[in-house]
Amino acid sequence: MISHAYIHIPFCIRKCRYCDFVSGENICYKSEYLNALTEQIKKQYKKEKLKTLYIGGGTPSLLEPRDIKKILSLFNMREKAEITLEVNPETVDFTKCKEFYDLGINRISLGVQTFNEKILNEIGRVHNEKIIYKALNDLKNAGFQNISIDLIYGLTNQNLSDVKSDIKKALELDITHISTYGLKIEKNSYFGKNPPDNLPDDTMQEKMFLYICNTLAEKGFEHYEISNFAKKGFASHHNLCYWQNKNYYGFGVNASGYIGDIRYKNQSDFKKYILNPLDREEETVLTAQQKLEEEIILALRLNNGINIEKINKKYNINFEQQYSKIINKFKKLKLLTMENNTIKLTKKGILLSLF
Repeated sequence: MISHAYIHIPFCIRKCRYCDFVSGENICYKSEYLNALTEQIKKQYKKEKLKTLYIGGGTPSLLEPRDIKKILSLFNMREKAEITLEVNPETVDFTKCKEFYDLGINRISLGVQTFNEKILNEIGRVHNEKIIYKALNDLKNAGFQNISIDLIYGLTNQNLSDVKSDIKKALELDITHISTYGLKIEKNSYFGKNPPDNLPDDTMQEKMFLYICNTLAEKGFEHYEISNFAKKGFASHHNLCYWQNKNYYGFGVNASGYIGDIRYKNQSDFKKYILNPLDREEETVLTAQQKLEEEIILALRLNNGINIEKINKKYNINFEQQYSKIINKFKKLKLLTMENNTIKLTKKGILLSLF
């Protein structure tokens, strides 16, 4: 039974310069897209009761509450299910936030990226610092208590002082979750085609990352996944389904899903998706070994690491015996630790995986 679903909404006011997701300024095709999305959901969703639903993008908050209502009406949700909506600060006001809240959305992921207005402009964001604060106030006044913000470090012309300032301001917001991502230059993004100057080198990015980890830990945030920090009880249940290698639906253009032994990606061409939303661009049937290896890689992103007893039982293996050479090698290099029947990345191992 599948308990999780992701929905991709590809519309944006303006595409950010670091972004290579399927998104853009095509809101004029909203009706056609939502019709195609509805068709896909109706034909592929098996009416299971979902534990989590994540509406991402793009900028889903560009949709009207009535649009979100129609999408939500297509799903059966468990009581106390986590329903997340990605929001960009410039796209909401109090009225819209309240309507989203009244629809049953109970978790917000707010795309802040940085509070530095010069850098926001350089990376192509539409909002400024004042708009961030207004959006957060509107969300809180509307009733939202589970609010996450995204931050990016390693941005053009960003230094350690800038990151310290971002973290200080984030902690003053009284929010429950912070995601921090190192800038990656993707080849199909604007930055991929027009490489920016003055990017922090790997050494500086490591300093930024370590500062973030140490400071958020001091303030009561659990570093539960490489890029994610949460106050007690506020880890993202939806994102945990990915890292715990669980099945999930992927609906919308370029969305990925994982059902049974099959990993798939929907059509990435916007017009082709509208014409045939059931067409999959990629579909891979995983072998038992591939599933095991994916589970290992994903689990190592989590602070809880790999539970050896559970993975042995699930895959009918002797993990320590099968991977003894790799485990011993990485332990000697101080990239892994193994205690209490659990294998985890060390801080050195996390840094190596990032940089």
